Amino acid sequence: ICVPAAPVLFKQALENTDQEEGKSVSLRCELTKADATVVWKKGEATLQASAKYEMKQKGTVAELVIHNAEPEDA
Repeated sequence: ICVPAAPVLFKQALENTDQEEGKSVSLRCELTKADATVVWKKGEATLQASAKYEMKQKGTVAELVIHNAEPEDA
């Protein structure tokens, strides 16, 4: 018998965050499954790890850190 895996859902979704221009901002969400694959997007564009964007994941918590935040990062 093949049993499909339970879907990964958001346990805690992203919240709006305000931050001063030029500072770092951290966005976090919590998932129902540890170490699930997370893809961060801005509109249709997939964000890639860089000096600007830092992606972290520990267990069920996924985090995106945006360094040197600008209005265009909204």
